[in-house]
Amino acid sequence: MAVTNTATLTIAEMREFAGFTAAEQRYIRRSLDIGLSRCDAFRIWGRSAGENAAIRSQYVAYQELKALRHSVPQTSGFDAIEGFVGKLTRVAAFDLAQERIESFSAFRFLYERLLSADVRPWLPSAFCAAAALPQIRPERRKMLLQSLSEAAATAPGWSDRAPSFYPEFIESEAA
Repeated sequence: MAVTNTATLTIAEMREFAGFTAAEQRYIRRSLDIGLSRCDAFRIWGRSAGENAAIRSQYVAYQELKALRHSVPQTSGFDAIEGFVGKLTRVAAFDLAQERIESFSAFRFLYERLLSADVRPWLPSAFCAAAALPQIRPERRKMLLQSLSEAAATAPGWSDRAPSFYPEFIESEAA
């Protein structure tokens, strides 16, 4: 029974990923390669000098991920919030400013894989804070903030189930 449930959840995650735009899918896969150190992102994703520069910037921005993974606040107190949410917002702002993530759903999908299921309760506030920054163009800010559903913004609880689907680069085969 547990195998069936796991397979069903994995398929649901695959369907969710398939619902993202092509740009979101590409950015999520690249971000997971960089954030999880899965491969040499320059070799796989760098198609131009501009893209190589963006990848280099992303490597720098993602240096915070290791510290964030080990500092997810576990209590309902306010002691650890400042350091965690501030760093998470800074990394999230970097990703949103790249203009590849179009919605909270894609943002959540990426970050629960980059950081773990434990980060889910913190994602709506980090997303809102990052999307509302003046570094994000006003029309984009509006689109991003409107993508956060009331249900996600006011959820009374979050699943602690770890994600099971981690999309990867798939090389086009020669014709």
